[in-house]
Amino acid sequence: MARPPSLGELPPDYTPPTRPAAPQILVGSLKAPLWLRAYFQGLLFSLGCRIQKHCGKVLFLGLLAFGALALGLRVAVIETDLEQLWVEVGSRVSRELQYTKEKLGEEAAYTSQILIQTPRQEGENILTPEALRLHLQAALVASKVQVSLYGKSWDLNKICYKSGVPLIENGMIERMIEKLFPCVILTPLDCFWEGAKLQGGSAYLPGRPDIQWTNLDPEQLLEELGPFASLEGFQELLDKAQVGQAYVGRPCLNPGDLHCPPSAPNHHSRQAPSVAQELTGGCHGFSHKFMHWQEELLLGGMTRDPQGELLRAEALQSTFLLMSPRQLYEHFRGDYQTHDIGWSEEQAGTVLQAWQRRFVQLAQEALPENASQQIHAFSSTTLDDILHAFSEVSAARVVGGYLLMLAYACVTMLRWDCAQSQGAVGLAGVLLVALAVASGLGLCALLGIAFNAATTQVLPFLALGIGVDDIFLLAHAFTEAPPGSPLQDRMGECLLRTGASVALTSINNIVAFFMAALVPIPALRAFSLQAAIVVSCNFAAVMLVFPAVLSLDLHRRHCRRLDVLCCFSSPCSARVIQIVPQELADRTVSVGIAHLTATVQAFTHGEASSRHVVTSLPPQAHLVPPPSDPLSSELFGPGGSTRDLLGQEEGTRKKASCKSLSCARWNLAHFARNQFAPLLLQSHAKAVVLVLFGALLGLSLYGATLVQDGLALTDVVPRGTKEHAFLSAQLRYFSLYEVALVTQGGFDYAHSQRALFDLHQRFSSLKAVLPPPAAQTPRTWLHYYRNWLQGIQAAFDQDWASGRITHHSYRNGSEDGALAYKLLVQTGDAQEPLDFSQLTTRKLVDKEGLIPPELFYVGLTMWVNSDPLGLAASQANFYPPPPEWLHDKYDTTGENLRIPAAQPLEFAQFPFLLHGLQKTADFMEAIEGARAACTEAGQAGVRAYPSGSPFLFWEQYLGLRRCFLLAVCILLVCTFLVCALLLLNPWTAGIIVLVLAMMTVELFGIMGFLGIKLSAIPVVILVASVGIGVEFTVHVALGFLTTQGSRNLRAARALELTFAPVTDGAVSTLLGLLMLAGSNFDFIVRYFFVVLTVLTFLGLLHGLVLLPVLLSILGPPPEVVQLYKENPEVLNPPVPRPGGLRWGLSPTLPQSFARVTTSVTVALHPPPLPGTYIHPASDEPAWSPAATPAANSSSNLTTRVPYPATG
Repeated sequence: MARPPSLGELPPDYTPPTRPAAPQILVGSLKAPLWLRAYFQGLLFSLGCRIQKHCGKVLFLGLLAFGALALGLRVAVIETDLEQLWVEVGSRVSRELQYTKEKLGEEAAYTSQILIQTPRQEGENILTPEALRLHLQAALVASKVQVSLYGKSWDLNKICYKSGVPLIENGMIERMIEKLFPCVILTPLDCFWEGAKLQGGSAYLPGRPDIQWTNLDPEQLLEELGPFASLEGFQELLDKAQVGQAYVGRPCLNPGDLHCPPSAPNHHSRQAPSVAQELTGGCHGFSHKFMHWQEELLLGGMTRDPQGELLRAEALQSTFLLMSPRQLYEHFRGDYQTHDIGWSEEQAGTVLQAWQRRFVQLAQEALPENASQQIHAFSSTTLDDILHAFSEVSAARVVGGYLLMLAYACVTMLRWDCAQSQGAVGLAGVLLVALAVASGLGLCALLGIAFNAATTQVLPFLALGIGVDDIFLLAHAFTEAPPGSPLQDRMGECLLRTGASVALTSINNIVAFFMAALVPIPALRAFSLQAAIVVSCNFAAVMLVFPAVLSLDLHRRHCRRLDVLCCFSSPCSARVIQIVPQELADRTVSVGIAHLTATVQAFTHGEASSRHVVTSLPPQAHLVPPPSDPLSSELFGPGGSTRDLLGQEEGTRKKASCKSLSCARWNLAHFARNQFAPLLLQSHAKAVVLVLFGALLGLSLYGATLVQDGLALTDVVPRGTKEHAFLSAQLRYFSLYEVALVTQGGFDYAHSQRALFDLHQRFSSLKAVLPPPAAQTPRTWLHYYRNWLQGIQAAFDQDWASGRITHHSYRNGSEDGALAYKLLVQTGDAQEPLDFSQLTTRKLVDKEGLIPPELFYVGLTMWVNSDPLGLAASQANFYPPPPEWLHDKYDTTGENLRIPAAQPLEFAQFPFLLHGLQKTADFMEAIEGARAACTEAGQAGVRAYPSGSPFLFWEQYLGLRRCFLLAVCILLVCTFLVCALLLLNPWTAGIIVLVLAMMTVELFGIMGFLGIKLSAIPVVILVASVGIGVEFTVHVALGFLTTQGSRNLRAARALELTFAPVTDGAVSTLLGLLMLAGSNFDFIVRYFFVVLTVLTFLGLLHGLVLLPVLLSILGPPPEVVQLYKENPEVLNPPVPRPGGLRWGLSPTLPQSFARVTTSVTVALHPPPLPGTYIHPASDEPAWSPAATPAANSSSNLTTRVPYPATG
């Protein structure tokens, strides 16, 4: 073998021993799992050697590849659409939403801007004129908002939603209506004349002051205009809508207002109205028939007397409706006001967003700080802004978190001894993990996986903590490499010892996150897939690129350079370990374990001829007697390394010798070996551990019963903000949700009217549905349509009876009578469309309240075009929309009798209001009732489904727990299979899965005690906890599996080898999560930082306390046993020569075991006397000084067979 370059720690004439690629195992002791693992580790060894040989190339290519993938972040898309984030993929809600969008488009009909007023003194009555006047002040400020964009001024009257604007043939009246038609504003101020002040339109007529709603009396105006224009149709329209005197006939909140109209009921008395009395039963817009605002829409925290009269309330609410961007674009497309600005839908959206932001800002500032009331404002843009802020990457927190991790890695891996220090390795490892995280996210972006708040706020820190765990493990193993390992094999030895552990934990994490993707919520599925991909990139970086970093650091030590500041020479480069042959004087050494400590300058070499490893000490050596505790003697056999020798203080080169200071030698492994394991593995300590963890499991099972389902928007919005205050007030006082019962195509509406009425009745009877006032007609298109037909039928009957309408003429009849005439003569037959004999033989609505099927679609066309206010109030949203048709009472050609029939409906809806929905259980009850009503209607042939935010965002909870249990069970099975496959020991895999299941149950129970609700986000964390928990368990289990001796000894040895890297990994995970604690969003703190921190502590306790105890009681037998027990042909150790101490390998041992070692802990025992009984091999050997040296292995497979004492 070619001689490698010498390092400062080796003598110039040192020649490394020959080492085969894999350890040799004696025939007869071979086990299939051991052989397979040895084969796998042989591959890892080869990989490590190749990486070390080409470390520069590997590092360059690795950084190049990860850097290229990181560039994919440039095309990353952050998704903030709630429907895209939270609607369950492939669910019936998703299919129904898709159906709605296909028929109606992507947008809602309008957007809501809301003002909520509450008293600063909680519980105070708000139904006072003073409180209403303050509400008017805030609403006026909000309604007068103007923004300037694209060289135009945009106010509320231009962008608000106007319901059912009628088409009038008279041009003057049409222009006046266009300017005056009011915005839809649902406000308690509409019970008073002051409600007109919120309407900003105005019109001009010669000889009159500007016409506004504050001075408009429609009845008086039509009276004055009657002689100059034919307004009969418009008069009938106002009469049907029950407009009356509009606002001027309502009482004034402030009768002393100079503009309070004389027609106001309290104008002359100058007395303030009774607010509670006026608001009882709700308020009306300008139309009493079609614009009724129920009490629940306006007032919150209401109290009534026994007769149902309103006494007091604690909150007021006003809602301003705006057009959607598409509606605003269509409204101004081609208009003279926008022809010069390249008007587009994007510009319309920008105008609406700017107006909404200004609306919220001014409304919140409308009242002075010392006012008795407070205003909470909110808009749809506010919610979008919150989601965008929630999804933004906090550069300060990301940089802070990674700097903190860099500092921790550097400090924990720095050593006073430059030859052992790895501070630069720690820095490079953290930076490598950061690059791997960026490359993983870049790959996700290239694959088209959209980012969301969980991706940007949580994943960078979680992936950092998980990735750095493996960095610590590899670095720890690299420093603890077997002392005799050839230089060119150092990286191979490291991967051989730790590669299986890293692979097992990473694969389990990847499988866990892929299993978490079974949760069908898009936001959490994307997060899980991204986490799996990022962990995969971390795994590749740790296994392929980080070994190159370690190899370069080895080169740095070879070149005798300082750690971190590698440009400077190392002051410790002159320190050389030399162990020269030196005979000990005649001394008496007792049988047992002795630790030899000395300050030495010598060298160690293997004698190939005699196959001995000879180590001699100077005369100043000390023999430390063995400990008196037999358990400690059993647990801790030979230990020590070059690092131990380097840690000792030096005296003079020739005479001085001293013992190493305990404080200088203390580390986590020392603590685990000398304090923790002896205490933990005592019988009474095991009993206490089992009782405590059993109690924790019992408490967790109880806590699991306390976990409630749900995720409120108040959990997401930062506490202490105005947005949070609004959402809290809305949830407390106005828990109302607009929903719709959608009827699809695929059935005949005309012949299914009874089933439609029954469906509406069943839906209306649900507990959560807000019933309409007793005097009001149900707000459904079918009721409005039928009532309209009954109205024109009554007008026709009256005109027929008076002779104004005959078989041959309807011109002398009323407008409604003429409409009924045209509809009654329809036959529905394309060949013979008209039959005048039907005028007196049929009715538009029969005795059962049903519309004749042959008239249904023709009448639908007439109703849609003749009753715009009724159509708008019904919110029917027909698809396909009925054709346009204009009624002309004076048509003489007869063409106006030919009315086009509407196409069969494929989409229509009945609107409802749900109230009293506070808890997730309330939502689930309402959803189940609505689904049951639709299922029952389906049996009658009506295809229908409910639609609205409760069904979009809460229906997931119907199957969330089932999905969670299924995912966890599948993941536990997969974890068992992965562990059993890689460990090749189902027994150990079963114990690991048992511990992981306990961790998941306990985490779920602790969530209940912490008040954390179960939603899709905690479900993902709970599912991922199985994979993350593997990080804390598999290292200990693997260390136990591959050591020799009794269960106690193997458990202790596993703790000694894994305590430090597991603890470092836990601390690094906590440091990665620490930045989440500084998030502005309480949601991030509670649902991610708290839950993941609890998971980390649970993993640490279960991995380092419970698992070793279980293994010491229930663990599998060892896979490797001592050679001199397994092989009866092994010779007894020879008698030591008088006058000296010499040890080496038995002549029967293969050459592969003759490793160079600097261990100075030895076992000394006399030769067996003639006739002495030698214990046979067993799985649980009793403690003896001869058995102890056999318990020495690595944390993975490699089992170093010790050197028996020879003479």
